Amino acid sequence: MLDRILSSTGIYEKSMDAALLRNEAISQNIANVDTPGYKRKSVAFEEYLNDATSGRIKGIRSHPKHIPVGKKDVEDVDIKVGVDANSQSMRLDGNNVDIEVEMAEMAKNTIRYNVMAQKISNEFSKIKSVINEGR
Repeated sequence: MLDRILSSTGIYEKSMDAALLRNEAISQNIANVDTPGYKRKSVAFEEYLNDATSGRIKGIRSHPKHIPVGKKDVEDVDIKVGVDANSQSMRLDGNNVDIEVEMAEMAKNTIRYNVMAQKISNEFSKIKSVINEGR
């Protein structure tokens, strides 16, 4: 019963995990802005989440060897950190980090993290309200 109530927070928790990992990647990019040959790191999560949840149906696996069909669970979506070697660098030292882009990404990521934290807080407030009204 409690799993069904808390299932709506799963996607928010996973998004917060991705935002935390993205924050670390952006911090590394900013710290290495002057390192020759450094290639910026980026985090891919939303693309994998869209792919995993885009199906209309979800097959039930009764055995671990069964092939998964349809949508995936949010827990099964991977958060991947990749090196962005495709970005064209205008610098002679081969570094492709743009400090202005990284600072904008950091601000956007902070807002995203705060929104997810607020959504989880709202979900728990709803649950608390139901419990208190049930006395």
